[in-house]
Amino acid sequence: MPLPTIPSGNVASALGGGFKVANSCRFDRGSNPHMTKTQSDGDRDKWTYSCWFKLGSTFGAIRYLLTAKTDGSNYVTIEMDSANRIRFGNLVAGSYNGFKKTNEYWRDVGAWMHIVCVYDSENANAAHRMRVYINGTEITSWATDTATTLNQDSAMNYSSADVRVGNLDGESSWWDGYMAEVCLVDGSALAPTSFGEFDTDGSPTIWKPIDVSGLTFGTNGFYLDFEDSSNLGNDANGGTDLTETNLDATDSATDTPTNNFCTLNPLFKSGAFTSSTGAVVLSQGNCHLAEATHAVVCGTMGVTRGKWYWEVKMNGNDYPFGVLGTEPAGNASHSYNDSTAYGIYIESSGGNTITAGNWSGSAIYTGNATYMIAIDVDNNKLWCGKDGSWTGDPAAGSGNSVTLGTHEYAPWFHSAGTAGDNSASVNFGGCAAFTVSSSNSDGNGYGNFEYAVPSGFFSLCTKNLAEYG
Repeated sequence: MPLPTIPSGNVASALGGGFKVANSCRFDRGSNPHMTKTQSDGDRDKWTYSCWFKLGSTFGAIRYLLTAKTDGSNYVTIEMDSANRIRFGNLVAGSYNGFKKTNEYWRDVGAWMHIVCVYDSENANAAHRMRVYINGTEITSWATDTATTLNQDSAMNYSSADVRVGNLDGESSWWDGYMAEVCLVDGSALAPTSFGEFDTDGSPTIWKPIDVSGLTFGTNGFYLDFEDSSNLGNDANGGTDLTETNLDATDSATDTPTNNFCTLNPLFKSGAFTSSTGAVVLSQGNCHLAEATHAVVCGTMGVTRGKWYWEVKMNGNDYPFGVLGTEPAGNASHSYNDSTAYGIYIESSGGNTITAGNWSGSAIYTGNATYMIAIDVDNNKLWCGKDGSWTGDPAAGSGNSVTLGTHEYAPWFHSAGTAGDNSASVNFGGCAAFTVSSSNSDGNGYGNFEYAVPSGFFSLCTKNLAEYG
Protein backbone atom coordinates (compact mmCIF):
# COMPACT_ATOMS: atom_id res chain seq x y z
CA MET A 1 0.00 0.00 0.00
CA PRO A 2 1.81 3.15 -1.15
CA LEU A 3 1.91 6.16 1.12
CA PRO A 4 0.85 9.63 -0.01
CA THR A 5 3.22 12.51 -0.54
CA ILE A 6 1.80 16.03 -0.48
CA PRO A 7 -1.94 15.55 -1.13
CA SER A 8 -3.40 17.25 -4.17
CA GLY A 9 -6.14 18.81 -2.05
CA ASN A 10 -3.71 21.04 -0.18
CA VAL A 11 -5.34 24.32 -1.14
CA ALA A 12 -2.91 27.24 -1.06
CA SER A 13 -0.52 25.64 1.39
CA ALA A 14 2.62 25.80 -0.76
CA LEU A 15 2.10 29.30 -2.13
CA GLY A 16 4.66 31.92 -1.26
CA GLY A 17 2.51 35.05 -1.55
CA GLY A 18 -0.98 36.23 -0.75
CA PHE A 19 -3.01 36.25 2.45
CA LYS A 20 -1.56 34.12 5.27
CA VAL A 21 -3.77 32.24 7.72
CA ALA A 22 -1.86 32.24 11.00
CA ASN A 23 -3.85 29.81 13.12
CA SER A 24 -6.45 27.12 13.24
CA CYS A 25 -8.27 25.34 16.07
CA ARG A 26 -8.01 21.61 16.76
CA PHE A 27 -11.22 19.83 17.77
CA ASP A 28 -10.44 16.50 19.46
CA ARG A 29 -13.67 14.53 19.27
CA GLY A 30 -12.89 12.51 22.39
CA SER A 31 -12.90 15.70 24.45
CA ASN A 32 -16.41 16.78 23.31
CA PRO A 33 -15.24 20.20 22.03
CA HIS A 34 -17.54 22.94 20.75
CA MET A 35 -18.29 26.66 20.84
CA THR A 36 -21.64 28.31 21.51
CA LYS A 37 -23.15 31.73 20.95
CA THR A 38 -26.57 33.05 21.94
CA GLN A 39 -28.31 34.62 18.95
CA SER A 40 -30.64 37.57 18.72
CA ASP A 41 -33.22 37.93 15.95
CA GLY A 42 -31.54 38.52 12.61
CA ASP A 43 -32.16 37.41 9.05
CA ARG A 44 -33.47 33.86 9.23
CA ASP A 45 -33.99 33.71 5.45
CA LYS A 46 -30.54 34.75 4.22
CA TRP A 47 -27.11 33.88 5.57
CA THR A 48 -23.74 32.45 4.51
CA TYR A 49 -21.30 30.11 6.26
CA SER A 50 -17.64 29.67 5.32
CA CYS A 51 -15.00 27.43 6.89
CA TRP A 52 -11.66 25.82 6.05
CA PHE A 53 -11.34 22.36 7.58
CA LYS A 54 -8.99 19.39 7.83
CA LEU A 55 -10.32 15.98 8.83
CA GLY A 56 -9.34 14.01 11.91
CA SER A 57 -9.45 10.25 12.39
CA THR A 58 -13.21 9.74 12.84
CA PHE A 59 -14.96 7.80 10.10
CA GLY A 60 -18.34 6.11 10.34
CA ALA A 61 -19.90 8.80 12.54
CA ILE A 62 -21.62 12.15 12.06
CA ARG A 63 -19.47 15.25 12.74
CA TYR A 64 -21.06 18.69 12.88
CA LEU A 65 -19.33 21.81 11.58
CA LEU A 66 -22.09 24.34 12.34
CA THR A 67 -25.60 24.06 13.81
CA ALA A 68 -28.43 26.20 15.16
CA LYS A 69 -31.19 24.48 17.13
CA THR A 70 -34.52 25.73 18.46
CA ASP A 71 -35.64 22.29 19.66
CA GLY A 72 -35.54 18.65 18.56
CA SER A 73 -37.82 19.37 15.60
CA ASN A 74 -36.32 22.62 14.34
CA TYR A 75 -32.64 23.06 13.54
CA VAL A 76 -30.04 23.76 10.87
CA THR A 77 -27.00 21.50 10.41
CA ILE A 78 -23.87 21.54 8.26
CA GLU A 79 -22.05 18.25 8.77
CA MET A 80 -20.04 15.29 7.57
CA ASP A 81 -22.19 12.16 7.74
CA SER A 82 -21.09 8.65 8.74
CA ALA A 83 -20.02 7.94 5.14
CA ASN A 84 -17.99 11.18 4.90
CA ARG A 85 -20.48 12.97 2.70
CA ILE A 86 -21.34 16.62 3.28
CA ARG A 87 -24.90 17.32 4.35
CA PHE A 88 -26.70 20.67 4.66
CA GLY A 89 -30.16 20.49 6.20
CA ASN A 90 -32.97 22.73 7.46
CA LEU A 91 -35.31 20.78 9.74
CA VAL A 92 -38.72 22.42 10.26
CA ALA A 93 -41.45 20.87 12.45
CA GLY A 94 -39.69 17.50 12.37
CA SER A 95 -39.23 17.28 8.57
CA TYR A 96 -36.51 18.62 6.31
CA ASN A 97 -37.58 21.73 4.45
CA GLY A 98 -34.40 21.81 2.41
CA PHE A 99 -31.77 19.06 2.53
CA LYS A 100 -28.70 18.36 0.43
CA LYS A 101 -26.29 15.39 0.59
CA THR A 102 -23.30 15.08 -1.72
CA ASN A 103 -22.61 12.21 -4.06
CA GLU A 104 -18.91 12.63 -3.29
CA TYR A 105 -17.18 11.12 -0.29
CA TRP A 106 -14.63 13.42 1.35
CA ARG A 107 -11.83 11.35 2.93
CA ASP A 108 -8.57 13.25 2.38
CA VAL A 109 -7.12 13.59 5.88
CA GLY A 110 -3.93 15.25 4.67
CA ALA A 111 -5.49 18.27 2.98
CA TRP A 112 -7.29 21.44 3.93
CA MET A 113 -10.66 22.00 2.22
CA HIS A 114 -12.96 25.01 2.04
CA ILE A 115 -16.73 24.87 2.33
CA VAL A 116 -19.27 27.64 1.73
CA CYS A 117 -22.97 27.06 2.47
CA VAL A 118 -25.53 29.65 1.41
CA TYR A 119 -29.11 29.77 2.72
CA ASP A 120 -31.30 32.13 0.69
CA SER A 121 -34.96 31.11 0.92
CA GLU A 122 -36.02 34.43 -0.62
CA ASN A 123 -34.47 33.43 -3.95
CA ALA A 124 -37.02 32.95 -6.75
CA ASN A 125 -34.88 30.09 -8.13
CA ALA A 126 -35.56 27.06 -5.92
CA ALA A 127 -32.18 25.54 -6.84
CA HIS A 128 -30.42 28.59 -5.40
CA ARG A 129 -32.11 28.65 -2.00
CA MET A 130 -29.52 26.28 -0.54
CA ARG A 131 -26.10 26.11 -2.19
CA VAL A 132 -22.80 24.42 -1.29
CA TYR A 133 -19.33 25.16 -2.67
CA ILE A 134 -16.18 23.13 -2.08
CA ASN A 135 -12.83 24.78 -2.84
CA GLY A 136 -14.54 27.51 -4.82
CA THR A 137 -16.65 25.24 -7.03
CA GLU A 138 -20.40 24.76 -6.61
CA ILE A 139 -21.74 21.25 -6.10
CA THR A 140 -24.61 20.73 -8.54
CA SER A 141 -25.11 16.95 -8.46
CA TRP A 142 -26.56 15.50 -5.27
CA ALA A 143 -27.33 12.11 -3.75
CA THR A 144 -30.27 13.81 -2.01
CA ASP A 145 -31.67 17.21 -2.94
CA THR A 146 -34.84 18.48 -1.26
CA ALA A 147 -35.81 22.04 -2.14
CA THR A 148 -36.50 24.74 0.42
CA THR A 149 -39.87 26.46 0.46
CA LEU A 150 -39.88 30.09 -0.68
CA ASN A 151 -39.30 32.44 2.29
CA GLN A 152 -38.87 29.56 4.74
CA ASP A 153 -37.35 30.68 8.03
CA SER A 154 -34.40 28.74 9.44
CA ALA A 155 -33.21 28.36 13.02
CA MET A 156 -30.10 30.36 12.15
CA ASN A 157 -30.17 33.98 13.36
CA TYR A 158 -33.13 33.22 15.63
CA SER A 159 -33.21 34.40 19.26
CA SER A 160 -34.62 31.06 20.42
CA ALA A 161 -31.78 29.04 18.89
CA ASP A 162 -28.15 29.09 19.96
CA VAL A 163 -25.55 28.67 17.23
CA ARG A 164 -22.87 26.01 17.78
CA VAL A 165 -19.52 25.38 16.13
CA GLY A 166 -18.49 21.72 16.26
CA ASN A 167 -21.63 20.09 17.68
CA LEU A 168 -25.44 19.89 17.69
CA ASP A 169 -26.99 20.55 21.09
CA GLY A 170 -28.13 17.30 22.70
CA GLU A 171 -26.09 15.01 20.45
CA SER A 172 -22.64 13.43 20.83
CA SER A 173 -21.48 14.07 17.27
CA TRP A 174 -18.63 16.46 17.81
CA TRP A 175 -16.34 17.66 15.04
CA ASP A 176 -13.02 15.83 14.70
CA GLY A 177 -10.13 17.65 13.08
CA TYR A 178 -9.21 21.27 12.49
CA MET A 179 -11.09 24.42 11.52
CA ALA A 180 -9.75 27.77 10.30
CA GLU A 181 -11.24 31.09 9.15
CA VAL A 182 -14.78 30.29 10.34
CA CYS A 183 -17.30 32.89 9.17
CA LEU A 184 -21.03 33.30 9.65
CA VAL A 185 -22.55 36.21 7.70
CA ASP A 186 -26.06 37.23 8.78
CA GLY A 187 -28.21 38.84 6.08
CA SER A 188 -26.16 38.18 2.92
CA ALA A 189 -26.00 35.39 0.36
CA LEU A 190 -22.32 35.51 -0.64
CA ALA A 191 -20.36 33.76 -3.34
CA PRO A 192 -17.23 31.78 -2.37
CA THR A 193 -15.16 34.59 -3.90
CA SER A 194 -15.95 36.59 -0.75
CA PHE A 195 -13.74 34.12 1.15
CA GLY A 196 -11.22 32.77 -1.36
CA GLU A 197 -9.83 33.00 -4.85
CA PHE A 198 -8.16 30.86 -7.49
CA ASP A 199 -4.45 31.35 -7.90
CA THR A 200 -3.59 31.08 -11.58
CA ASP A 201 0.18 31.53 -11.23
CA GLY A 202 0.89 27.95 -10.23
CA SER A 203 0.11 24.60 -11.76
CA PRO A 204 -2.36 23.21 -11.00
CA THR A 205 -4.65 26.17 -10.30
CA ILE A 206 -5.54 26.10 -6.63
CA TRP A 207 -8.06 27.72 -4.30
CA LYS A 208 -6.64 29.93 -1.55
CA PRO A 209 -7.96 32.10 1.30
CA ILE A 210 -8.33 35.85 1.12
CA ASP A 211 -8.69 38.49 3.85
CA VAL A 212 -12.32 38.51 5.07
CA SER A 213 -11.96 41.21 7.72
CA GLY A 214 -13.71 43.74 5.51
CA LEU A 215 -16.96 41.79 5.22
CA THR A 216 -20.18 42.98 6.84
CA PHE A 217 -21.12 40.13 9.18
CA GLY A 218 -24.56 41.36 10.29
CA THR A 219 -26.42 41.03 13.59
CA ASN A 220 -25.38 37.48 14.53
CA GLY A 221 -22.43 36.98 12.24
CA PHE A 222 -18.93 36.28 13.50
CA TYR A 223 -15.38 35.66 12.33
CA LEU A 224 -13.16 33.15 14.14
CA ASP A 225 -9.49 33.49 13.22
CA PHE A 226 -8.25 31.56 16.31
CA GLU A 227 -5.26 33.87 16.69
CA ASP A 228 -5.83 34.41 20.43
CA SER A 229 -4.93 31.08 22.03
CA SER A 230 -6.27 32.29 25.39
CA ASN A 231 -9.68 33.01 23.81
CA LEU A 232 -10.24 30.73 20.83
CA GLY A 233 -13.88 31.83 20.62
CA ASN A 234 -12.88 35.44 20.05
CA ASP A 235 -14.97 37.14 17.36
CA ALA A 236 -12.29 38.91 15.33
CA ASN A 237 -15.05 41.06 13.83
CA GLY A 238 -15.60 42.66 17.24
CA GLY A 239 -18.91 41.02 18.10
CA THR A 240 -19.82 38.85 21.08
CA ASP A 241 -17.33 36.05 21.55
CA LEU A 242 -18.31 32.41 21.38
CA THR A 243 -18.08 30.38 24.58
CA GLU A 244 -15.59 27.50 24.34
CA THR A 245 -16.24 24.11 25.90
CA ASN A 246 -13.37 21.61 26.21
CA LEU A 247 -11.07 23.77 24.13
CA ASP A 248 -7.99 25.58 25.43
CA ALA A 249 -4.63 27.01 24.37
CA THR A 250 -3.24 23.55 23.60
CA ASP A 251 -5.77 23.36 20.74
CA SER A 252 -4.35 26.45 19.06
CA ALA A 253 -2.59 25.28 15.89
CA THR A 254 -0.33 26.72 13.21
CA ASP A 255 -1.45 23.96 10.83
CA THR A 256 -3.49 26.07 8.39
CA PRO A 257 -4.74 26.16 4.80
CA THR A 258 -1.76 28.34 3.86
CA ASN A 259 0.81 26.10 5.60
CA ASN A 260 -0.30 22.50 5.96
CA PHE A 261 1.67 20.35 8.43
CA CYS A 262 2.25 16.62 8.43
CA THR A 263 -0.02 14.58 10.71
CA LEU A 264 -0.56 10.85 11.09
CA ASN A 265 -2.68 9.16 8.46
CA PRO A 266 -5.70 7.23 9.83
CA LEU A 267 -6.31 5.76 6.38
CA PHE A 268 -2.91 4.05 6.54
CA LYS A 269 -3.21 1.61 9.42
CA SER A 270 -2.34 -2.05 9.10
CA GLY A 271 -1.61 -5.03 11.28
CA ALA A 272 2.12 -5.54 11.33
CA PHE A 273 1.80 -9.31 11.03
CA THR A 274 -0.57 -11.34 8.92
CA SER A 275 -2.06 -12.88 12.09
CA SER A 276 -3.04 -9.47 13.45
CA THR A 277 -5.86 -7.15 12.47
CA GLY A 278 -4.99 -4.48 15.04
CA ALA A 279 -5.04 -0.80 14.14
CA VAL A 280 -3.55 2.20 15.87
CA VAL A 281 -6.19 4.47 17.43
CA LEU A 282 -5.56 8.12 16.59
CA SER A 283 -6.80 11.28 18.30
CA GLN A 284 -5.75 14.89 19.00
CA GLY A 285 -5.91 15.97 15.36
CA ASN A 286 -4.13 12.78 14.23
CA CYS A 287 -1.13 13.47 16.46
CA HIS A 288 -1.71 10.98 19.30
CA LEU A 289 -1.64 7.20 18.87
CA ALA A 290 -2.82 4.65 21.39
CA GLU A 291 -1.60 1.10 21.43
CA ALA A 292 -3.06 -1.65 19.31
CA THR A 293 -1.21 -4.94 19.17
CA HIS A 294 1.38 -4.84 16.40
CA ALA A 295 -0.07 -2.14 14.20
CA VAL A 296 1.44 0.61 12.09
CA VAL A 297 0.66 4.20 11.13
CA CYS A 298 2.59 6.61 8.92
CA GLY A 299 2.64 10.34 8.28
CA THR A 300 0.71 12.14 5.56
CA MET A 301 3.83 13.53 3.88
CA GLY A 302 6.77 11.82 2.22
CA VAL A 303 10.17 13.25 1.32
CA THR A 304 12.88 12.33 -1.17
CA ARG A 305 15.38 15.00 -0.18
CA GLY A 306 16.10 17.62 2.47
CA LYS A 307 16.58 17.68 6.24
CA TRP A 308 13.58 17.24 8.53
CA TYR A 309 12.76 17.28 12.24
CA TRP A 310 9.92 16.17 14.54
CA GLU A 311 9.33 15.06 18.14
CA VAL A 312 7.69 12.07 19.83
CA LYS A 313 6.65 11.87 23.48
CA MET A 314 6.61 8.23 24.56
CA ASN A 315 4.37 6.75 27.25
CA GLY A 316 5.40 3.14 27.53
CA ASN A 317 8.23 0.92 26.41
CA ASP A 318 7.31 -0.98 23.31
CA TYR A 319 7.38 1.36 20.31
CA PRO A 320 9.58 1.35 17.22
CA PHE A 321 9.51 4.64 15.34
CA GLY A 322 11.45 6.47 12.66
CA VAL A 323 10.84 6.44 8.91
CA LEU A 324 9.47 3.95 6.40
CA GLY A 325 9.90 3.88 2.65
CA THR A 326 6.67 4.89 0.99
CA GLU A 327 6.84 1.78 -1.20
CA PRO A 328 7.67 -0.88 1.42
CA ALA A 329 9.62 -3.66 -0.23
CA GLY A 330 10.33 -6.33 2.35
CA ASN A 331 7.03 -6.84 4.14
CA ALA A 332 3.60 -5.77 2.96
CA SER A 333 2.56 -5.25 6.58
CA HIS A 334 5.01 -2.30 6.95
CA SER A 335 6.46 -3.58 10.24
CA TYR A 336 9.86 -3.06 11.83
CA ASN A 337 11.00 -6.06 9.78
CA ASP A 338 10.37 -4.25 6.51
CA SER A 339 13.52 -3.63 4.51
CA THR A 340 12.64 0.08 4.20
CA ALA A 341 12.13 0.58 7.97
CA TYR A 342 14.72 2.71 9.81
CA GLY A 343 14.71 4.14 13.32
CA ILE A 344 14.84 3.04 16.94
CA TYR A 345 12.88 0.59 19.08
CA ILE A 346 12.19 1.79 22.63
CA GLU A 347 11.95 -1.12 25.07
CA SER A 348 12.25 -1.34 28.84
CA SER A 349 15.34 -3.52 28.41
CA GLY A 350 17.04 -1.08 26.05
CA GLY A 351 16.53 0.67 22.75
CA ASN A 352 17.48 -1.11 19.56
CA THR A 353 18.33 0.62 16.33
CA ILE A 354 16.56 -0.52 13.15
CA THR A 355 18.35 -0.41 9.81
CA ALA A 356 16.57 -1.79 6.74
CA GLY A 357 14.42 -3.96 9.01
CA ASN A 358 17.44 -5.37 10.87
CA TRP A 359 17.74 -4.79 14.61
CA SER A 360 20.88 -3.87 16.48
CA GLY A 361 21.20 -4.58 20.20
CA SER A 362 22.79 -1.24 20.98
CA ALA A 363 20.93 0.25 23.96
CA ILE A 364 20.66 3.75 22.54
CA TYR A 365 17.67 4.93 24.61
CA THR A 366 14.93 3.60 26.86
CA GLY A 367 12.07 4.89 28.98
CA ASN A 368 9.33 7.48 28.83
CA ALA A 369 10.71 10.70 27.39
CA THR A 370 10.39 13.23 24.60
CA TYR A 371 12.43 11.91 21.69
CA MET A 372 13.69 13.98 18.77
CA ILE A 373 14.06 12.67 15.23
CA ALA A 374 16.19 14.37 12.58
CA ILE A 375 16.62 12.90 9.10
CA ASP A 376 18.96 13.99 6.32
CA VAL A 377 17.61 12.31 3.23
CA ASP A 378 20.30 13.84 1.01
CA ASN A 379 23.07 12.11 2.98
CA ASN A 380 21.09 9.05 4.18
CA LYS A 381 21.33 9.79 7.91
CA LEU A 382 18.92 9.58 10.86
CA TRP A 383 19.58 10.90 14.37
CA CYS A 384 17.61 10.28 17.52
CA GLY A 385 17.79 12.43 20.65
CA LYS A 386 16.17 12.27 24.08
CA ASP A 387 14.92 15.16 26.23
CA GLY A 388 17.05 17.71 24.41
CA SER A 389 20.29 15.72 24.07
CA TRP A 390 21.40 14.08 20.85
CA THR A 391 23.41 11.02 20.01
CA GLY A 392 25.78 12.68 17.59
CA ASP A 393 25.35 16.13 16.08
CA PRO A 394 22.74 16.56 13.31
CA ALA A 395 23.77 20.15 12.55
CA ALA A 396 27.37 19.01 11.96
CA GLY A 397 26.25 15.87 10.12
CA SER A 398 28.17 13.59 12.48
CA GLY A 399 27.44 10.65 14.76
CA ASN A 400 24.14 9.61 13.22
CA SER A 401 22.18 6.85 14.96
CA VAL A 402 21.16 5.04 11.75
CA THR A 403 22.28 5.07 8.12
CA LEU A 404 19.33 5.27 5.73
CA GLY A 405 18.87 3.61 2.38
CA THR A 406 17.75 5.45 -0.73
CA HIS A 407 13.95 5.75 -0.62
CA GLU A 408 11.14 8.22 -0.34
CA TYR A 409 10.43 8.33 3.39
CA ALA A 410 7.47 9.13 5.61
CA PRO A 411 7.38 9.29 9.43
CA TRP A 412 6.52 5.84 10.81
CA PHE A 413 5.30 4.36 14.09
CA HIS A 414 4.82 0.72 14.99
CA SER A 415 2.77 -0.05 18.09
CA ALA A 416 4.39 -3.32 19.19
CA GLY A 417 3.07 -3.76 22.74
CA THR A 418 0.39 -6.11 23.98
CA ALA A 419 -0.42 -4.73 27.42
CA GLY A 420 -2.57 -1.86 26.18
CA ASP A 421 -0.65 0.76 28.17
CA ASN A 422 1.58 2.24 25.47
CA SER A 423 0.89 5.48 23.66
CA ALA A 424 2.81 8.15 21.81
CA SER A 425 2.19 11.84 21.22
CA VAL A 426 3.66 13.32 18.06
CA ASN A 427 4.69 16.88 17.31
CA PHE A 428 5.33 17.72 13.67
CA GLY A 429 5.19 21.41 14.59
CA GLY A 430 1.63 22.28 13.57
CA CYS A 431 -0.20 21.22 16.74
CA ALA A 432 1.47 19.00 19.34
CA ALA A 433 -0.45 16.27 21.10
CA PHE A 434 1.44 17.16 24.28
CA THR A 435 2.01 20.44 26.09
CA VAL A 436 5.00 22.32 24.68
CA SER A 437 6.54 24.23 27.57
CA SER A 438 9.06 26.10 25.43
CA SER A 439 8.68 27.50 21.94
CA ASN A 440 11.20 26.61 19.26
CA SER A 441 10.68 27.00 15.53
CA ASP A 442 12.81 25.96 12.59
CA GLY A 443 15.09 28.31 10.66
CA ASN A 444 12.17 29.54 8.56
CA GLY A 445 10.10 30.35 11.65
CA TYR A 446 7.69 27.40 11.21
CA GLY A 447 6.61 24.93 13.86
CA ASN A 448 6.36 24.98 17.64
CA PHE A 449 8.69 22.47 19.29
CA GLU A 450 9.82 21.55 22.78
CA TYR A 451 13.50 21.48 21.82
CA ALA A 452 15.69 23.49 19.48
CA VAL A 453 15.53 22.38 15.87
CA PRO A 454 19.06 21.53 14.63
CA SER A 455 20.47 24.15 12.27
CA GLY A 456 19.60 23.31 8.66
CA PHE A 457 16.67 21.04 9.57
CA PHE A 458 13.02 21.93 9.04
CA SER A 459 9.52 20.96 10.08
CA LEU A 460 7.40 18.85 7.74
CA CYS A 461 5.01 21.43 6.32
CA THR A 462 4.11 22.47 2.81
CA LYS A 463 5.93 25.80 2.98
CA ASN A 464 9.17 23.99 3.72
CA LEU A 465 8.45 21.16 1.31
CA ALA A 466 7.96 23.67 -1.49
CA GLU A 467 11.46 25.00 -0.79
CA TYR A 468 13.44 21.94 0.27
CA GLY A 469 11.34 18.83 -0.36
